[in-house]
Amino acid sequence: MGAWAALAAGPLALAVALVMPRGSVAQAAPVPHTDSAPRPSADPAGTAALFVDLWLRSDAAAPDSPVAAALRSMAPAVQLPKRVRGEAAPGEMRVVPVRTSSSPEGWTVVVAAVASAAALDPVGPGPAKESVAVSGPVVRYFAVSGAGGREGGPLGVFGAPAEVSAPEGVAEAASPFSHSVPSGAALSVSLGEFLRTYLSGGPGAGLERYLSPGVRLSAPAAAAYVRVDVEEVVSDTERAAGKEVPADGTRARVRVRVAGEDRAGSRWPLVYRLEVTTRAGRWEIVALEGGAGGAGAPAATPSGPVAAPAAGGAR
Repeated sequence: MGAWAALAAGPLALAVALVMPRGSVAQAAPVPHTDSAPRPSADPAGTAALFVDLWLRSDAAAPDSPVAAALRSMAPAVQLPKRVRGEAAPGEMRVVPVRTSSSPEGWTVVVAAVASAAALDPVGPGPAKESVAVSGPVVRYFAVSGAGGREGGPLGVFGAPAEVSAPEGVAEAASPFSHSVPSGAALSVSLGEFLRTYLSGGPGAGLERYLSPGVRLSAPAAAAYVRVDVEEVVSDTERAAGKEVPADGTRARVRVRVAGEDRAGSRWPLVYRLEVTTRAGRWEIVALEGGAGGAGAPAATPSGPVAAPAAGGAR
């Protein structure tokens, strides 16, 4: 009986081995992880400004100076200016990028260098220059060309900058503000009171009474004008130029030119662009644009309910 049991166990064991799953399982090959997010391109404006600042302070007589070393790290073959013996490097100087253009071959940044006449004088001091004295700051423009910076790559400068003329300005487009608002009109009175509070009140000036519900606006913390005179108010619509307040919901964009006098007696010409609307027989501020050009985001934006302005008058 034992022999017969051993013989029967052989085929049974073979059948079990074929039916049962294998003890080892093949592991899936790991999938390589790739970062699909694009890397931001580097802005060459800061590199160009730093390069011009260092280049104006460098001297070919000191090729091993820290300034020269920093320049060579940006442009290995850069040539340094040769200064007159005894001429000091520029002291106080401000370098600002003003225009950037790019092409498949690289980029070019125009940089403005502002300093005293002596600091940026390319000829240097001398009897001939003393007879034609130049006072006040001098602005010189330099074009810096380079490549790189795409997808976060390094930036490189091709060589010494090129002195160029000031960039041309853009022709002024036709102004949308073609309707003059009289000084006694409700809108002029309201805007005059608002800007006087805005420019002389400081934090906590109580601007809410001039704002449309839901609009937040903070006064400049450093403003110290003791007097603000409204010199001109113009609107993009004739409905804002009347002496009376139009129907509720009337909207307009206005440009206001004022003169602010500080504590020292100096007068500063300022230009504001605002969006206004009418409500309950009054003009209210909807938005104050970031500057006269209107390119900035509105400084006053809706951000929740606020108390309704106090009733009474055009403010």
